[in-house]
Amino acid sequence: MAAADSTVVKRVEELGDLAQAHIQQLSEAAGEDDHFLIRASAALEKLKILCGEDKECSDPSNLLELYTQHCSLLGDELLECLSWRRGALLYMYCHSLTKRREWLSRKSSLLKKYLVDGINYLIQMLNYRCPVELNEGVSFQDLETAKLLSEGIFSDIHLLAMMYSGEMCYWGLKHCASRQSGSHDVDSDAAGASCTSHKEPLDFREVGEKILKKYVSVCEGPLREQEWNTTNAKQILNFFQHCHK
Repeated sequence: MAAADSTVVKRVEELGDLAQAHIQQLSEAAGEDDHFLIRASAALEKLKILCGEDKECSDPSNLLELYTQHCSLLGDELLECLSWRRGALLYMYCHSLTKRREWLSRKSSLLKKYLVDGINYLIQMLNYRCPVELNEGVSFQDLETAKLLSEGIFSDIHLLAMMYSGEMCYWGLKHCASRQSGSHDVDSDAAGASCTSHKEPLDFREVGEKILKKYVSVCEGPLREQEWNTTNAKQILNFFQHCHK
């Protein structure tokens, strides 16, 4: 029994180390001041200390409970939340920068960097969960909801992320077009909220058109009764169609 307990303790300690490394990656994306991740990291440090203590303090059931309590939160929902928060903050910051004409005339390249980062965060958020595959073996009472799930849209936040990223593509093409050198990358395939991804040079118009067309299709399709506004999205699409690369 003691040998089995020792094996469990060792395994929990290994899992704790992996979770701590994962938290470090999330912290780098979310910023060092993320209180949730700080608390999770502290809990895992406590877990590591307990794993190194003697017998009574290292009861395997207690260690497993502590590990599960803090590590079960590090799933797709948290990743979506972190990416959404970072992307939405950059969206709002870039929105304020587009109002500063003098600043834009001098630092449009910096705006482009913020836009690319924000678009990447929002597209990552859209791409964490795979669309639900509809087939004859899956039954849905609400066909409109089924269509949304098949498009990879699981909440209102997913729709906002689509509109935000499309609008940021518009700002990029409007204010930074002369500086598009392909030095920044975006996961353009993920703009369709697919599960596969590849990196290629950022094209604000291509990414923006793809994601806003989907936004309009969803809002005027499965969500047509919810009165989501598509006016701005259509205006931006019209801008994309009439501008030249």
